[in-house]
Amino acid sequence: MIEKSLILKIFEAAYMQRWNDKIRPMDIFELDKQGHKMFIAYFLGKFQEKDPELDWSQIIEGGIFELLYRIVITDLKPSIFYKIKANPIKHSRLNQWVYQNLEEVLKPLGKDFLIRFQKYFEESDNNVNKRILSAAHVYSSFWEYNLLLPFNQNAYDKKEIEEGFQKRLEQYYDLEGMKQLALYQNYRQFIDLCGQLRFQYRWSNLHRVPKTSVLGHSLFVAVFSYFFSIEEKYAPKRIYNNFFTGLFHDLPEILTRDVISPVKRSVEGMEELIKEYEKEQLEKWIYSLLPPFFIEEIRLFAETEFENSILENGSLKTVSLCQLNEKYNLDRFSPRDGKLVKEMDELAAFIEAYEAVENGATSPKFKEAYQRIREKTLSNPTHGAGLEKIYHSFINEEVK
Repeated sequence: MIEKSLILKIFEAAYMQRWNDKIRPMDIFELDKQGHKMFIAYFLGKFQEKDPELDWSQIIEGGIFELLYRIVITDLKPSIFYKIKANPIKHSRLNQWVYQNLEEVLKPLGKDFLIRFQKYFEESDNNVNKRILSAAHVYSSFWEYNLLLPFNQNAYDKKEIEEGFQKRLEQYYDLEGMKQLALYQNYRQFIDLCGQLRFQYRWSNLHRVPKTSVLGHSLFVAVFSYFFSIEEKYAPKRIYNNFFTGLFHDLPEILTRDVISPVKRSVEGMEELIKEYEKEQLEKWIYSLLPPFFIEEIRLFAETEFENSILENGSLKTVSLCQLNEKYNLDRFSPRDGKLVKEMDELAAFIEAYEAVENGATSPKFKEAYQRIREKTLSNPTHGAGLEKIYHSFINEEVK
């Protein structure tokens, strides 16, 4: 059962500053970095799918495990972390300390999840799934560094950092996706565009702390779409689709910015007009950058993101939750819970508004927003008692 403590633990990454020993033109947060990392992991994984060792479940869950680990150790300088990792005894002690810090938070997810989390950091890094995540981690960190570089030309450790990144990146050039990134500017541009979602703040017309970006929000939606999916024991392909729909659901906002819901609903037909414009822009600026075998899947994630769907005889078909559970919960149908992703999107907005109020935001719009989201969800929760309990826990009400 997903509980309030886990939600707030994940949200801690929205407060965590990165590169805080460097001059930064903007705040750089851990939640954004981890979101960008998972976009890159998706890109690398798609090029590696012919490898029999590739396991998307391990990539997704490994990414979440690494996010949780990072939340505990905070912005530990890489040079220090790698020294610890090189010493098996010290590394084991650090892993145990992280586990002890997270055990109570993760316990409601079940014993199996706890065991997988603990084993993940004890096992070898030399498998394709972990190497994809590691390559994505290094690439996304280097992307951030290049953002800061013009402001840190005189940094004492500039040469050491750059040489370190180059050396670490070279370890992953045997991965097909890394080769493709090195060869093709279009692919690098796609990764750049995904990273630019961190520049767009949500609730941008209101003062609040923390200022979550569209990129961080997207990862939050993806992570909790995953948690709800494993709780319901969905098929692996269904879990994959739910996670990556959550991650990609706001991809069009690279091109359109974050159009708030009241604006979308202000004029009849406005929402449909915006949706049509988003599709046009995706065709022009995003799909043109990608190889053909990416496009239909990203179209599913970004254009019909809130629809329950399956693929049957090569065609996308909208279905009910009941049909998904009773008939289509099989990998061969490529099932996807768009309604669940929508509920996680609203849960993320609820948490953002809730945290803003908790941190002293005075605008009544935040309280109005989280009350409206809560009432809407509780009146018709797709995922029943679990989601109901979460919303009640945030307003200190007891579920009767």
